[in-house]
Amino acid sequence: MFTPTKTAGFTIIELMVTLAVAAVLLSIATPNFRDLIQNNRLTTEINTLSASLNLAKSEAIKRGIPVTLCKSNDFDSSPSCVAAANWHDGWIVWADGDGDGALDANEVIRVVNGLTSGTTLEFAIGKDDIVYSPTGFASGYNGTFRLCDDRGIDSAKGLVVSPSGRVRTASTSNLQSSRGCSN
Repeated sequence: MFTPTKTAGFTIIELMVTLAVAAVLLSIATPNFRDLIQNNRLTTEINTLSASLNLAKSEAIKRGIPVTLCKSNDFDSSPSCVAAANWHDGWIVWADGDGDGALDANEVIRVVNGLTSGTTLEFAIGKDDIVYSPTGFASGYNGTFRLCDDRGIDSAKGLVVSPSGRVRTASTSNLQSSRGCSN
């Protein structure tokens, strides 16, 4: 005699309800995940700039010569500072060992290629470079760097460079009043 056995599994209705709940949860989580990725990207990029500024200051003190951080989009075999470049195109940290004020390939300390596509980096005082003296001071360079992405000023990150050479995180009010970001 044949006795039917009970099969274990999901009904089509249970499967559809599970997929609907998963779709709702995924649609809620995706925008937050995108913001998390963009925030981490901006944090990484502003930390890269901060590290370069601090490197320039410490190398100037250590070597006892001026060290410059300048914007550039020219990273070929003999990199150069390019005034027409944008800060988000990249920058070079170099030591002026021979005192001529000109960048030589053997004076390069660090090269940072451009930032992530879609981000902009502006220096509020519009300078093309920052020069640290052998004492670590950056006289005449009191300004704010502002890093933005497509979300605008509300998500921007910033660094303030003081004439003493100190680099600190910019407050929201510093970012609102400096130039850069469209928003």
